[in-house]
Amino acid sequence: MVIASANTTCTKITTNQYIPSPYPQLLLPIALLLVIYFFSSKSRSIYLVDFSCYLPPAQLRGSPANFLEHFEICGVVEKEPIDFMAKMIERSGIGSEACFPPALHEMPPDISLNGAKEETEIIIFTVVKDILTKHRINPKNIDILVTNCSIYCPTPSITAMIINKFRFRSNVKSVSLSGMGCSAGLVAVSLAKDLLRVHGNSLALVLSFEAVTPSGYQGKINSMLLANTLFRMGGVAVLLSNKKQDKMKAKYKLQYLIRTHMGSDDESYHSVFQKTDDAGFVGVSLSRSLLHVAANALKTNLKELGPCCLPISEQLFYAWSIICGKICNTGKKEIYVPNFKKAFEHFCIHAGGRAVLDAVEEKLRLKKEDGEASRMTLHRFGNTSSSSVWYELSYLEAKGRVRKADRVWQITFGSGFKCNSAVWECISELDPNMRNAWSDSIHMYPVQVPDIADH
Repeated sequence: MVIASANTTCTKITTNQYIPSPYPQLLLPIALLLVIYFFSSKSRSIYLVDFSCYLPPAQLRGSPANFLEHFEICGVVEKEPIDFMAKMIERSGIGSEACFPPALHEMPPDISLNGAKEETEIIIFTVVKDILTKHRINPKNIDILVTNCSIYCPTPSITAMIINKFRFRSNVKSVSLSGMGCSAGLVAVSLAKDLLRVHGNSLALVLSFEAVTPSGYQGKINSMLLANTLFRMGGVAVLLSNKKQDKMKAKYKLQYLIRTHMGSDDESYHSVFQKTDDAGFVGVSLSRSLLHVAANALKTNLKELGPCCLPISEQLFYAWSIICGKICNTGKKEIYVPNFKKAFEHFCIHAGGRAVLDAVEEKLRLKKEDGEASRMTLHRFGNTSSSSVWYELSYLEAKGRVRKADRVWQITFGSGFKCNSAVWECISELDPNMRNAWSDSIHMYPVQVPDIADH
């Protein structure tokens, strides 16, 4: 075979002569790119550096008696609804230390946009300042900012309020979530987690709270009056990181975060619903099927969480009970409830109300002491919505119960209907004397909360 060059010079090549292939030269850079892709796409660990719960000042406390008297004097609600709220507050499990925002202490209550803005700024500015100051973090070092508040959704957004106040840098990745109910706190953490998985060497700040000021209901519908008796002032700032150097000072490492949304079911979708009554008053309606809906959502959530966390023995017991039930086909065979204490040392169940806590404890076969943090949070702070599970974790820390390698299970419920679970592993030796929202009163807890049957 003869090949002619451009200058007509001919080179003779025999048919069995080796011709170098360009492909081996490309193998090294391709392999290098594959290695880089593997390590860059590898799931980054998410660390919970710290969190700060808002502690309202004592002058904002609203005892049940004062709450009802305030409504009665202002004349914004008639006597029959007040009597209903009195009965519900008595059964709620909420004590006299829980607080209302300043606007609701006015006569008549100020449910205007200005009142909601004041409450929001008091809470979020306080907790952001606390956590940044404690860890000596320059606001410009925050890479990701996520906030959640269901009812109050202003323009500019809540994240914009924080960026303006603390002078965050112009390219901070910010998201404001709204309308997602009491489960939104873990939704916000989930979003921050996803962003941290994409953006390496970053710090994320998550703000969870609910504005109580604009959510008061002044009508007569019992299902909408319930919200008046449950929700109280509170909020939290959570500092997350994917930086390797932050592992040494972080409190927890995120193990799992499972989100369940039952919105395709009409009963679930309408179980917590903001609407206007016939008189034109806006409020959030809590349906009678709420506990049933929450139980179904929890069951669905556990189907995904269980295989991740439960020991094999517990999973086998559960599977065997299902098989036996189908074989016997009597309908009387009880399904085995796994022992979740073999998977988690601590439980933080959303403090939505006494009935919610009772139902979850029964569903999971937990003892009263397992739900202590949730019940004491409900008693001391009320239902603080999406931040309640963080007050509960703060309670456990103040009691000195969380030890290194312990696993904490946070369970939240919210409108939609949603059930979310987060599992954290403690990776540090925690100091119970470190100040938090419980420090001034932890010595008085737990307290005995009367059972509903006692009323």
